[in-house]
Amino acid sequence: MKQAEHPCPAPTTRLTERQPPALILAGPTCSGKSALALKLARQLGGVVINADSMQVYKDLRVLTARPSALEEQLVPHRLYGVLPAAHKGSVAWWREQALAAMQQAWGAGQLPILCGGTGMYMRALTDGLALIPQSAPAVQQAARALVAEEGAPAVHARLMAVDPQTAMRLKPVDSQRVARAWEVWQATGHGLDWWHAQPGLPPAPAHFVAVRLHPPRPELRARIQLRFAAMLEQGGVEEVRDLLQQNLDPDLPVMRAHGVPELAAMLRGEITQAEAASRAIAATGRYTKRQATWFAHHSLAAEGLTCMVNACFANSEQFSERKYDEIVSFILKGIDAPDVGS
Repeated sequence: MKQAEHPCPAPTTRLTERQPPALILAGPTCSGKSALALKLARQLGGVVINADSMQVYKDLRVLTARPSALEEQLVPHRLYGVLPAAHKGSVAWWREQALAAMQQAWGAGQLPILCGGTGMYMRALTDGLALIPQSAPAVQQAARALVAEEGAPAVHARLMAVDPQTAMRLKPVDSQRVARAWEVWQATGHGLDWWHAQPGLPPAPAHFVAVRLHPPRPELRARIQLRFAAMLEQGGVEEVRDLLQQNLDPDLPVMRAHGVPELAAMLRGEITQAEAASRAIAATGRYTKRQATWFAHHSLAAEGLTCMVNACFANSEQFSERKYDEIVSFILKGIDAPDVGS
């Protein structure tokens, strides 16, 4: 890796004896992952690799809080704004692209920094990925239509009768996951849990160390409110207007990004801007709770390879230098530690 910008102990990673290192930087939306990733990449000679399922779309720089063009020039950034809105990104696609970016970083002597809040992306690297056959579009549409017509709890009850293993770990009101589980059952005759138990793609060939931003809820709620107000000032409404002009399928991932459904309803005259902001902020807050739950149960947390930081990272001026130095020390020690199980 490159020489650090600030005095700190250089890692003595034995790349010939073990897997190369990679840093996971996770945390809820609006906790400041991108700012921390930029600072760490500049100090440790890193490449920031996007692990956020919405920041892959080039049409949503503002509403997904993608790094600015200037920030992307300061250090290498990969997989940001690479898909058009009409495309449907997948975990398998992202995993392949992320692995290629990691290999490029290692080849250049740089540290891959996987930055994002999409848990299933992170898990696809650290734990591997089940190979579930792609459902036909008609089956996908039928599953979503059934949930819309009967409600998620009713479809969850149907799922419980045919695939209780999967149903028991899903919340009956989680319409998106219930529809996905019903779709897989209908398309393959097997449940999601069955597919997850089958041989699939292996974990990435990396020695992972993780930093998790876990700010207090009141602090995070305040940040979410301030950031959405800033998004409105920076062109968030115009982004959504441009999306609507493309006449995209409303079931595409980009159309479900936080702020898009709410601002779309505002542009259609169904709600006011204040109502749209309130709904978007509330939806983002609910999502951050799910993000926190995911990482708390991640395998890296159980293995003791995660540094948890109970604060937001806005920028270097608003973040304790002592805390930042502790993060860097943890990363360097983790990078040089023996692989778990080795």
